[in-house]
Amino acid sequence: MQGLHLTADLHRCRCDSHWLLDAQALGRACVDAVNVAGLQAVAELFHTFPATGHGPGGVTATVLLAESHLCVHTWPEQRAVTLDVYVCNFGGDHSAKAQALLDALVALFLPAHIERKALQRGEVRSLPAAV
Repeated sequence: MQGLHLTADLHRCRCDSHWLLDAQALGRACVDAVNVAGLQAVAELFHTFPATGHGPGGVTATVLLAESHLCVHTWPEQRAVTLDVYVCNFGGDHSAKAQALLDALVALFLPAHIERKALQRGEVRSLPAAV
């Protein structure tokens, strides 16, 4: 269960608006980025949310990976995006591929400001014996 979980919060994205609004276009870009990074997509779901009084609806693009998942959420009224890439490293270290995937998506959105986080998951520890 060891793996790398990367997140990025993108602010003031300067990309073309269709990347924030068009679930199918964003989904295709996500699957392409997964393939270029050398990861394996096994399922996908792309959804557009309805407009509200705050503006047009954002989108969610989720790609289930053999190695785990990619999820993108957009807030077009704020020109903001959250990215979530998690890869399990059970059969091999996919950390560099996860970073390449995240970097490709950051480049797509052209944010003015980025907040990145990385979490090593499933750290091996000695657990107390079960009683």
